[in-house]
Amino acid sequence: MKTKLTLLSSALIVSLASTTVYAKEALQFKDVFSFKSAKNTELSDDGKILSLSATPYRGNATGQVYSLSSNSLISEVERGTKPHINKAANWVAFTQVPTLLEKETTKKKGTLKNNLVLVNTQSGEQQSFVDVKDYKLSDDGTWLAYRLNKKADEDSDTETETETEDKGDTKNNSKNDNAITPDKKDKAYSLIIVNLADKRSHTIENVFSYGISASNDQLLVSQTYTDGNNNQIVLVSLNDFKHSVLIDEPGVVASKITWHPTNESVVFTLGNYVNDDMRRRNYSLQLWENEQLSTIESPNKDWVIGKTASLEWSEDGERLYFENHPKLAAKVKAKKYTDETSLYDFNTIREHKGLDVWHNNDAQIKPREEQQWNDVNKNRHYSAVYHVNSQKVVQLSTPNMPEVALNPERNVSLLGSSNILYLEKIMYGGFFADYFAVNINTGKQTPIINDYPFRPSLAPNGEFAAYFSDSQIQLKDLKNNKVTPLTKAIKATFADDKHDYPSTQPGYGFAGWITDSSQVLAYSKYDIWAFDVKTQQAKRLTNGKQSNTQYRVIKLDKTQVGFKKDDTLLVSAINLQTKQSEVAKLSLTTSTVTKVLSGNKRFDVVKKAKAADKYVFTSQTYSQFSDYYQTDFSFSSPKQVTTLNPQISNFAWGEKPELISYKGFDGEDLQGVLIKPAGYKKGDKVPVVVYFYRYMSQRMYDFPTMELNHRPNFPMFTSNGYAVFLPDIRFEIGHPGKSSTQTMINATQKLIDLGIADKNKIGLQGHSWAGYQSAFMITQTDMFKAVVSGAPVSNMTSAYSGIRLKSGLARQFQYEMGQSRIGKNLFEAPELYIENSPVFFADKVNTPILIMSGDKDDAVPWHESVQYYLALRRAGKDATFLQYAGEPHHLKKFPNQVDFSIRMMQYFDHYLKGKPAAKWMTEGEAFVKE
Repeated sequence: MKTKLTLLSSALIVSLASTTVYAKEALQFKDVFSFKSAKNTELSDDGKILSLSATPYRGNATGQVYSLSSNSLISEVERGTKPHINKAANWVAFTQVPTLLEKETTKKKGTLKNNLVLVNTQSGEQQSFVDVKDYKLSDDGTWLAYRLNKKADEDSDTETETETEDKGDTKNNSKNDNAITPDKKDKAYSLIIVNLADKRSHTIENVFSYGISASNDQLLVSQTYTDGNNNQIVLVSLNDFKHSVLIDEPGVVASKITWHPTNESVVFTLGNYVNDDMRRRNYSLQLWENEQLSTIESPNKDWVIGKTASLEWSEDGERLYFENHPKLAAKVKAKKYTDETSLYDFNTIREHKGLDVWHNNDAQIKPREEQQWNDVNKNRHYSAVYHVNSQKVVQLSTPNMPEVALNPERNVSLLGSSNILYLEKIMYGGFFADYFAVNINTGKQTPIINDYPFRPSLAPNGEFAAYFSDSQIQLKDLKNNKVTPLTKAIKATFADDKHDYPSTQPGYGFAGWITDSSQVLAYSKYDIWAFDVKTQQAKRLTNGKQSNTQYRVIKLDKTQVGFKKDDTLLVSAINLQTKQSEVAKLSLTTSTVTKVLSGNKRFDVVKKAKAADKYVFTSQTYSQFSDYYQTDFSFSSPKQVTTLNPQISNFAWGEKPELISYKGFDGEDLQGVLIKPAGYKKGDKVPVVVYFYRYMSQRMYDFPTMELNHRPNFPMFTSNGYAVFLPDIRFEIGHPGKSSTQTMINATQKLIDLGIADKNKIGLQGHSWAGYQSAFMITQTDMFKAVVSGAPVSNMTSAYSGIRLKSGLARQFQYEMGQSRIGKNLFEAPELYIENSPVFFADKVNTPILIMSGDKDDAVPWHESVQYYLALRRAGKDATFLQYAGEPHHLKKFPNQVDFSIRMMQYFDHYLKGKPAAKWMTEGEAFVKE
């Protein structure tokens, strides 16, 4: 096959004028395995080093280190994953994992061990350390501390030579009734300390937790032993390896260790294994400062700290955020069979029952209650803050307001929330909460809004909040509770006009606040607006409506509290008609917008160096992988850094995507992305695979995800003679099935009318919500010649009162107010639930359908697929069902991903290309168990 493709270019903005014509290969499934993606990308604080793990879909990852000063690859690490750059950026550490072959052939996965590889960023030289459990690098890069992944020798009574006192015999050859044993998952290992400059090393045995100081000269360790008698907390001087015992008592353990970001103080959570109930074990928060150990007490003396409590310093070290909780009641001991009489005692017998009682007065149904208990409430903690200068502790969240959106850089207030009053409502109405401004200095909780489905935006000073309500952006003055609509007199769209759910219409959201809280920056459909909190005057900062361009602030620092009045912000600019994406700079002083990246591509700014003028961004199209580029804030001379997938040029990838316009069910203008097959000639009518969900046209310039899973791999199809079509779909509340069907008919008919699609060779594929739609559509139309439907709901009457296993929620909210868009409960409108359920119309189906589900689906009950298959089977229809054992909503196991992808291609090849049917399609596969 001959095809014309634009060559990949390292130039960013100017497209190549020349093209080249040569033979290209059709992409095969095996070719997908080698396509790489960048994982765990890190940019050094000084902007000089970029590191990542180049990870193929199937194979061994390669750790990569780039010098941005020379714009070159300086080192590669075999099987290098999870790169970490220390603060001084003189080392990049990679976790080196076992080979893929070792992973696949080793029966006992626990025997596989990782190595540590350090890359010197100046020379590119590597140092390797074998069998590493975990590690820490000092900020200055002088010290490495790592635990050797080998269990501490329980038979050894050897102590390190430099310990300050003899700890005695640590043998534990036999069961010791006085042993204070650690928790089952708490393992101690040998800690190796290495000076990376002069190669000096030191070993400390039986280390459970450890941390290196920001000053790079001290190490705090918690040593634990199998009998607990010799446990201790030790401070180690890294200059001479001298040990100072801070705490020495049987069973003692430090669960978390966190050093101050700038000085010599350290905090740790201190507990004792003497209490073997780790939920009720009292941990205390200890502060080592100025050679003294003190306890940071909770404001409520009856509150304690638990094992899983988190610790986090603010960047300036002025505040320490920690977690605590009320002391738990004593555990009630279950009755056990102890003698002959107890075997016949009803109370003892019933202690061994297995029972959950579902009661109407329960706020949550039992599966949700169980899920929340295991994931949230079992180890529930509340946020508190310790102010270093005043030595004052303030409780931030409480049982009545359990959630705080913690940003350690906010120094006045935080956003708090509570959904306690709405736990039952969540089951049928969606998620709601009461929101509060929480003062960091006093703990005072000031109400913002109650029973609200969206997250408000809180001013840095905590005196104002903005939220969307009654189709307007509302500003609330929290000092006097006055609420003012800010957008009432503005001729702009602030309510999300794509919202087609039977739920409260959201706004377009907020960009943030000016640091002094004088203005809030909010979004309309197209533009960024600044609203003055005193005058309520509005200023439009961009002018996107005229050009159909949507402007949004690019946020790279998650802890940024606000913008300065004279800041120049990076913004994305997306043309909603052409889908062309640009990056621009917005001056807050002049409201001037200056484009810095533009072209028929997609651009994403992904990283900014913390302490340097260095940015990393990606550029991509359907045929250009999203490699990394570097630039400074001028964006005047960007340079391509990575080239992760040069093999793209070897394949007949597909033609340049096009936007196709058509009408929705109600006459609304919609678009879809059409990708013609490689080598397409005008006038050819080709087989088409339609893939959809809801809105898809924004993928116009996206490089396709190169993996095999529940959706088609687009280049696999466009490289092998298919066109791929990604249409936008809209829904009518109460009639999602019929409205999406009519929209799909309109979209597909447009391809036929354009002379592109062969009307007898059009296939449809969708998963989950699109799986439902595809299953429904073939009950209404014979337009499609083959359908592949993944994890569909087929019977809304049965699914309505089912349970989403992952969340434990009743599915009722999904139908009444959510994605299924019925808008009423089953008792109000049973006819709507039947109308939108394909199982009731299985006899109308004339299209061959392949249904796929995992039998551990935690989102859609997999028996919904069974229902549809059995109905189609009973009606004598051409239906095949693929049940993947042990799989959740999306296929996770590699063999199953590959298997389904191959079968999906075989299915479409037969029905759309006329190729011979695979044996499983004609004969099925018998159940055989060896």
